[in-house]
Amino acid sequence: MIWLHSFHPFYVSVTEIEQNPQTKTVQVSVRIFYDDFEKALTKQYKSQVNILKPVDRKKLDLLIADYISNHLKIKANAKTLSLKYLGYEIEEEAAWCYFETEKQAEVQSITVMNNILFEQHTTQINMIHAIVNGKRKSSKLNNPANSVSFQF
Repeated sequence: MIWLHSFHPFYVSVTEIEQNPQTKTVQVSVRIFYDDFEKALTKQYKSQVNILKPVDRKKLDLLIADYISNHLKIKANAKTLSLKYLGYEIEEEAAWCYFETEKQAEVQSITVMNNILFEQHTTQINMIHAIVNGKRKSSKLNNPANSVSFQF
């Protein structure tokens, strides 16, 4: 007997937050499947987006920075961090988007609000990894749950 399995796509982003031990800046990397990300950007900004071959890279960078800053909020030691967008790169089917903060006091706690692509997919999962002084903590946010806190 032959079983036919229907393809059920999965919707996952990964956010990595790490305090650089040398510079004391907090570095943030966000991995998002670029096809889903393009749809979200196109819908939110009412402008056709092509992440692989952008017509206007500067405009796309502004859209990416704005979208993520509206859907990802990070507090370290109860202080909201200002994320500076550094750029993005493509790796296989995903876009890695990079951010950095100013120098921070040693991080004792991190609180993350992440609802990236929640408006696109009710089954969206956002993985969060935080690393401070080599100590790694992780959590999974299933839509609609959108926040997690870590103590170091």
